[in-house]
Amino acid sequence: MQSISLAFLTTSIPAILGLGFFLGLKHATEADHMAAVSTIVSDRKSIWNSMLVGGLWGMGHTISLFIAGIFVLLLNFQISERTERGMEFCVGLMLTILGLNVFRKLLKGGRLHFHTHEHGDRSHVHPHIHDGATDEVHSHHGLSLSPKALFIGMVHGMAGSAALMLLVIPTIDSKTVGLIYIFIFGVGSIGGMMLMSLIVSLPFRLTAMKFERVNQILQVAAGIVSVVLGLSIVYEKGFSEGLFG
Repeated sequence: MQSISLAFLTTSIPAILGLGFFLGLKHATEADHMAAVSTIVSDRKSIWNSMLVGGLWGMGHTISLFIAGIFVLLLNFQISERTERGMEFCVGLMLTILGLNVFRKLLKGGRLHFHTHEHGDRSHVHPHIHDGATDEVHSHHGLSLSPKALFIGMVHGMAGSAALMLLVIPTIDSKTVGLIYIFIFGVGSIGGMMLMSLIVSLPFRLTAMKFERVNQILQVAAGIVSVVLGLSIVYEKGFSEGLFG
């Protein structure tokens, strides 16, 4: 796959930029990105607010790529495998914290416990949260900036396939084209993450008003996925791949 991409890169500048945009769109759909954004949009009541979260994530992502790209293009800096594992490890920690923060907000807004119901000889258990004070802040226009999304995007911008993207830049002869490639990649990731944030936010938005219990369960699920994925990345990068070995 990588050899095919590199061969494609040598054809023309439009091909380089087109590939960058496509990879940016694809980059937004990766599991760790979706998990991180879902923990933020889970308590957003506005679809536009959720899309703004995705846009800020993409902006932070692009900022980090530009900084790293300058180092690669101008200073011939190379990202080692150990450095990449370290950045992925930080992503795992961040996902874990984001997931735990979902539980913190749920518990702060109400009391979480489990109900057991019996239907004849069968019983089932489901989570329930009693209403409580919420710490959600609304702006006059229903939109609120989230510096957290920008920071999360910056962390992701230095890890994973973004780091692999930087391996492509040295194959581009022109440093100007390389910077344009990073910009186009960033535009793709911004658009892709805004779209993904919209899609992810729909179930939360549709259940927020009339199906509060379902909405709370979805938030719990988002938190669990983020924590499990985060811990798995921490274990894989930190121990299985020998970051601390």
